Amino acid sequence: MAETYIIEGIEALWPRVDQTYAFDKKANRSMPCGPRDTNAEFSIQFRMDNPTAKALFAAMSACYLASREDKWAEKLANPFVKDDNGSITHKATLKGAYNGQVTDKPAQYDSQGNTLAEDFQLTTGSTVNVAVQLIPYDFGGKQSVSLRLKAVQVIKYVPMERSNPFRAVEGGFVMDDPNPFKPTTNNVLEMKPAVEESDDMFEEPVKKTATKAAVASASKGELGDIVDSMFDDD
Repeated sequence: MAETYIIEGIEALWPRVDQTYAFDKKANRSMPCGPRDTNAEFSIQFRMDNPTAKALFAAMSACYLASREDKWAEKLANPFVKDDNGSITHKATLKGAYNGQVTDKPAQYDSQGNTLAEDFQLTTGSTVNVAVQLIPYDFGGKQSVSLRLKAVQVIKYVPMERSNPFRAVEGGFVMDDPNPFKPTTNNVLEMKPAVEESDDMFEEPVKKTATKAAVASASKGELGDIVDSMFDDD
């Protein structure tokens, strides 16, 4: 079984973890769907800083090299996207079903490890830790390592905002504030431990799991040089 890798302190972007979604061309957006529907998946894009991206790429590269076949490219191509502000984005997904078998929904936890409600909807801008499995694959002449989404821990939650279709009207009714508490800036979920639409999908590859020894060996020497060259600041 593939080892779990945890990406810490990243910003959630367009998370769809409460249920499976698929991109609808007519609506031009991802829409809720059944787990066996075409392209149904759970997903979360995320933004990370350079050190986090460097560490993740090193783990992915080690996994790739441990599973590499002769016909594969010699090294893992950098799959990340670098924004103009220097931040780096990537995506983790989980198909709704593999070979007709419905997958278990990714678990969601609060900052203290309590399981969140089944219908909890994570929001863009929230700070999270994400647990993934590294899955090397060869499909359509392309080799890479996918991030299979397993669980999300919400460290800081940004409340969902609803758009207001109305403008302010002078002289109208204004409700008195019944809340005796002043708002705080700390909206961390306190319970117990524990850009644009992207529709990139790959067929499920034949799984090849890197061993701990292979990962440790590949993380030194040549792999270290590869990672440093990709993430050194210009």
